[in-house]
Amino acid sequence: MFGPILPWLDWRGAPQPPEEDTLSTLSDLLAEHTNLPGAAVDHLQLVVAEWQLLSDLSFADFLLWVPVDDTRFVCVAQARPTTAPTAHPDDVVSSFIERAEHPQLRRAAVERRICREEDPRWYLGVPVRREAIPVSFRGDVIAVLSRETNLAVPRVPSGLEIAYLGIAGDLCQMVADGSFPTPEPSPDVHTSPRVGDGLIRLDTAGAVVFASPNALSAYHRMGHAADLVGTRLAPLTRSLISDPFDATEIAQRILLALDGKPSMRAEAESRRGAAVLFRALPLRPGGKAAGALVLCRDVTEVRRRDRALMSKDATIREIHHRVKNNLQTVAALLRLQSRRTSSPEAREALAESVRRVAAIALVHETLSTSVDERVDLDALVDRVIPVVGDVAVAENHVKVRKTGQFGVVQAEVATPLVMVLTELVQNAVEHAYPTGRSGEVVVSADRSARWLDVVVSDDGRGLPRGFSLERANGLGLQIVRTLVESELRGSLSLRSRSNGTEAVLRVPLSHRR
Repeated sequence: MFGPILPWLDWRGAPQPPEEDTLSTLSDLLAEHTNLPGAAVDHLQLVVAEWQLLSDLSFADFLLWVPVDDTRFVCVAQARPTTAPTAHPDDVVSSFIERAEHPQLRRAAVERRICREEDPRWYLGVPVRREAIPVSFRGDVIAVLSRETNLAVPRVPSGLEIAYLGIAGDLCQMVADGSFPTPEPSPDVHTSPRVGDGLIRLDTAGAVVFASPNALSAYHRMGHAADLVGTRLAPLTRSLISDPFDATEIAQRILLALDGKPSMRAEAESRRGAAVLFRALPLRPGGKAAGALVLCRDVTEVRRRDRALMSKDATIREIHHRVKNNLQTVAALLRLQSRRTSSPEAREALAESVRRVAAIALVHETLSTSVDERVDLDALVDRVIPVVGDVAVAENHVKVRKTGQFGVVQAEVATPLVMVLTELVQNAVEHAYPTGRSGEVVVSADRSARWLDVVVSDDGRGLPRGFSLERANGLGLQIVRTLVESELRGSLSLRSRSNGTEAVLRVPLSHRR
């Protein structure tokens, strides 16, 4: 047994290998097979968050193993390199390995050092060299990393490969020491520069001893045309950045890495307009200063596209704002014309047009403040319903209210849907109740992942005998049918109930063309 080296193992009995579950998370597998405390689980999560860096620098796969008893280990996570062919094209997570098949795993945990096999092993017809790296945390070995290199592709050692492997060796030793990764500051690895983006190694004095081609390109874009090797990176970088505060911050982070303190990523813009991401990591294998690793990435084009998209979004919002203003002007002109018209039928038609134009204007007003062409339909309907309710004739006292949640919908759905709702509510308010009678119109919404179901119900006199929606010749219902069929691609039905009428609308929300 590992004894005091792995005190967190559950020795109540060896679990049986579970059925393969490729969706199992690291936390799930650790909870199933170990009694690791929360802090140790968090450390392994950090290792997995950072180990793409190790994998790319090592040109090797990484497998994270934890013991389940005296004779077996289980793989709880896997990483493949982007810089070399993988040694494991299949998924190894949740698989078990016997101690005799990989004796270096137990040896690395017991001896607390990196152990390497003398001869490569063959895996699915591929020669693989394996190394076992203990993962230390607060003085205990809590897991073992297996670094497995595919030897099938012959490699000619280059300056880049030698530099990468040297940095990988330092970082792996730091994993064994327990000094990498560190919990603070947060690594922010998902948006940080990667190995292939640009890599620079510094010696203990802060001078560049290696710079990858992409790192050289990034500095050339920033305005440094000469080679980087031999240059002190912190003062050079400070001189190339336009903003003095950003320049000081980036230089300080590089110097802190030389002193053994890691940092989060930071972005700065050079005097020539190039935007570059930086991240600095200390290299201290065995607790001895060995310089620092600086990752950088030229994100100039990415930021240019971001600015273009922001400009495009702002333009679209401005268009919606102007359309809203124009529609409000049209509504005002129609109201003015209505006041000058002596015909009651013409005034009523103009009033209905004002209401329809106002409903569309409300949608564009909402879109003018939206950043993604999506509309909170509940907020919009809450604004439309009072406008529709106000058109009830003075002798009637009809209340309109909403129940349920409409949710957020795309702009292409919002405009026709609001038009349909206003027409249905208007129709109920005007035609469901005799003169002088009060009542209530209820707009009910029920939303699922696929459908939005809306019911507009009233407690009025019901549909006339022989009514047919298909044969109805009123303009409002014709507009509703057209919008439901052509724009919403939904269905609509009107039916009488025991005390009134209800309009049932179903709108599909998924698989819209």
